[in-house]
Amino acid sequence: MSGSKNTTNVGIRDRTTSGQPIARRILLAACLGVVGVASSAPTALAHYVHIPAVPAGLEAPEGNRAYLRYQAYGTQNYICLAAGQPWTFIGPKAALFNHGARQALTHFLSTNPVENGVARATWLHSDDSSAVWAQVIASSSDPNFVLPGAVPWLLLEVVGAQSGPTGGRRISRTTFIQRVNTVGGMPPLGVCPAAGARAFVPYETDYVFYRAE
Repeated sequence: MSGSKNTTNVGIRDRTTSGQPIARRILLAACLGVVGVASSAPTALAHYVHIPAVPAGLEAPEGNRAYLRYQAYGTQNYICLAAGQPWTFIGPKAALFNHGARQALTHFLSTNPVENGVARATWLHSDDSSAVWAQVIASSSDPNFVLPGAVPWLLLEVVGAQSGPTGGRRISRTTFIQRVNTVGGMPPLGVCPAAGARAFVPYETDYVFYRAE
């Protein structure tokens, strides 16, 4: 983390809720640097893609099937545009791990080349550099699913995709993405202190990728 007095790093406490993950230890690099993992590696996922129960409205449309699922560790990032105003979200930064506890993707905000540079949530595959850009089409903070203090669960629709430089398509066929099992990530309580102040709030989640059947 930057040593600036206007930078805030808000931690998440370990806790367990039925059907929810336990918050794991994570080590975050400064600002939008690489996300590191503490000595305890992420719990490996099963080799099959488990489709989680989700709040109404977050189901992937019929004709799409889950084909990838990753655990993500990173930060939800916020900036203060003016003192005394609410924090403004400026994008995520996270590393996604596969069932072998190996980093498979990076998640961040970038411009979508298919939409003339509109900034969208982005996932970039580590192996072949295939990428997708997606927009939120449904969101839920249903307390039957979402932990207190956790960012909402989401359903996102892919609005841009790109194969890797050598033609790789590891994720470029994705049509929809679910963000589920969230922990942390909400902006700091209260208004922000000064223009330009930033907050990097740790979060964890699972991302489920769908493609057309």
